[in-house]
Amino acid sequence: MSGEENIPPALPGAFRVKLVMNARQPRLDVHLLEALRAQEENPELKRISRTQFKRLFDEKKVVIKGQPAKPSSSLNAGTTWVDVIFGEAGVSA
Repeated sequence: MSGEENIPPALPGAFRVKLVMNARQPRLDVHLLEALRAQEENPELKRISRTQFKRLFDEKKVVIKGQPAKPSSSLNAGTTWVDVIFGEAGVSA
């Protein structure tokens, strides 16, 4: 049985980030920003400013298990899947 079966479904149009922590971490925002800047798949998110990054949280566009995340959310040891709604998917109609 593989661990892939426990992956929550991604939000349509969202950019999916996999955060793997060896120990509990006190803040999501620190690790998510680091992961976004390290990835190569989305150049816009790679270059995101701190102001834009904060706005994603303010607009509830950072989601874990279908729920909006807070910058101060802690991360448990293990894998956390984070969906970031940005760009076309993040534009409200």
